Amino acid sequence: MPSRPVSDPHRPPYVSPALRLAADWSWRFLVVVAGVVVLARGLGYVSEILVPVLVALLVTALLGPVVARAHRLGVPQAVAALATLLVALAAVAGLVTLISTQAASGFSDLSDSATEGIGEVESWLASGPLNLSSATISGYVDQVEQAISDNRDAIVAGATTVAATAGHLVAGFFITLFATFFYLLEGRRIWSWLLHLMPQPARDPLDDAARQSWLTLVHYMRATVVVALVDGAGVAIGAAVLQVPLAVPLGLVVFLGAFIPIVGALLSGVVAVLVALVAQGPVIALIMLGVILLVQQVESHLLQPFLMGRAVAVHPLAVILSVAAGATVFGIVGALFAVPLVAVLNTAIGALAGAGAPTRQAAEIAASDAPLAPDAPAPNDATEHLDDEGPADVRR
Repeated sequence: MPSRPVSDPHRPPYVSPALRLAADWSWRFLVVVAGVVVLARGLGYVSEILVPVLVALLVTALLGPVVARAHRLGVPQAVAALATLLVALAAVAGLVTLISTQAASGFSDLSDSATEGIGEVESWLASGPLNLSSATISGYVDQVEQAISDNRDAIVAGATTVAATAGHLVAGFFITLFATFFYLLEGRRIWSWLLHLMPQPARDPLDDAARQSWLTLVHYMRATVVVALVDGAGVAIGAAVLQVPLAVPLGLVVFLGAFIPIVGALLSGVVAVLVALVAQGPVIALIMLGVILLVQQVESHLLQPFLMGRAVAVHPLAVILSVAAGATVFGIVGALFAVPLVAVLNTAIGALAGAGAPTRQAAEIAASDAPLAPDAPAPNDATEHLDDEGPADVRR
């Protein structure tokens, strides 16, 4: 008689291989998710420090190539970093001054238009299909005033929160400023120190992955600035042609909103439509909406494929989903960092997955990403194993 197979005492009975494989994947997946949740919660407690540090990385990715080029021309690293940062601050200060001047000169006209618009609304409510009397409208106004009075404590608490948030923003600005300067000055040394915390066999693959990831971030920032400039300029020009007040400030709002890909410029453009509605009426507001949609079409069909698509190899669906997920979990900050994080992780994972193959040189990566590629960095030194692409560039 054939002998009966001896069962494995360490294997659970009546469990198919498929179910066992699914269970193995499931508990490992749960462990990874739990680790990500714990990490996100822990980083949330230091977000007031972490967010400025991450913003400094984005700024350094934009300014780093300028510092690297100046250093190649013989300018000392400290002088190049300080001069570049001061010029950037001067540009921002000049822009803020221009916007403040424009806002101060246009706000009075906008307030007059808003007052006239409120009067027209009251007249329409009184003589239109609703046929509301002045006494009824005044009663509604009194109810609103009473509601504000009843919730005075909540309003005061909200104002206090806003003041505290403003203090955090000021502190974050200075953290970003100092972090950017030291990234530009000693980013190479900072990365070298972090790299030496890793096990010896992992250093070369991590360095190559970080090298390619930093180039991706540099390309992303360059493409994003170009797209944001086109969006902001398009809305500002359209508002100026339509004689909408605060055209330049509205362009700046759209420029800042465009740093959140795809949806940022569209949502910030709603502000321009509302201003046009208050100042010029519904017809001009609809035309302003058409201008914003036209700018979005130019971004979607020209700028995104030819600039962002060449700079960051991330599918548009992945961009939309990452922005939605980031905004859902971390709000505006999450929406801002979602796409660059996905792009960097995509590059890093691809580099690590091909760690056994010969690594691509930074110059070849740059050449393949033209026309927004940075200048070809100097050849790697055998003792330095870092390139000149940018200071905070994970090469420093």
